[in-house]
Amino acid sequence: MFFRKKSKEEVSFDKERIPRHIGIIMDGNGRWAKRRGLPRSAGHKAGAETLKKIVEYCESIGVESITAYAFSTENWSRPKEEVDALMDLLYDYLANADKNLAGRNSVIRVVGNIAGLPERIREKVGYAEAISKDKTGLILNLAVNYGGREEITNATKVLAKKVQAGELHPEEITEESLSKLMYTAHVPDPDIIIRPSGELRLSNFMLWQAAYSEFWYSDVNWPDFSPRDIDRMIADYQKRDRRFGGHK
Repeated sequence: MFFRKKSKEEVSFDKERIPRHIGIIMDGNGRWAKRRGLPRSAGHKAGAETLKKIVEYCESIGVESITAYAFSTENWSRPKEEVDALMDLLYDYLANADKNLAGRNSVIRVVGNIAGLPERIREKVGYAEAISKDKTGLILNLAVNYGGREEITNATKVLAKKVQAGELHPEEITEESLSKLMYTAHVPDPDIIIRPSGELRLSNFMLWQAAYSEFWYSDVNWPDFSPRDIDRMIADYQKRDRRFGGHK
């Protein structure tokens, strides 16, 4: 049993029942910056630093994988200045992956429509994935240019082409065959998805994979999110009865 004191609140959870895969919608960066009179880019930079701390902590307690929603297919509609700042942050994170992973056993995977990213970003995606591919620790999936509906649509197109080519019968299409074509097929579906900043929606994130995920909401903006919030989430998660549609 793990214990951590948070002011007068004692947080405890069973380290043997840690969620294997955690999804994170990193929300509230802009609001965090606005409250401090800073540009939105400063909030995104603070959020990137928070992700590093959370990944390091989660790896230390035995979480196997994290999928972090870094940039959605809809985020291209934001002001160019903000999009450019987000791309610069992503570039820096990937280009400095050796430093970001220093002393850690984490694996970096970038999931989403990689072909739709600028060439300079695509190059660093290859670099970051290459230098961490032999590691055996926590898998960090950075969801970039990611959209859940697009992901399902693309998987469906792959199967449709196989049917058209006579390689597959429609009756042979199963949930498993679709799951194998999802961007996150290399990890289990998320046990729990975290959404900070007070919002209560999924925002096109892991629509297929989240069918039986638990959800955990917080009013804390992502840049202020801490290991103590992870502790609280896990303690809450372990109180839930996951029946996956069945009955106990």
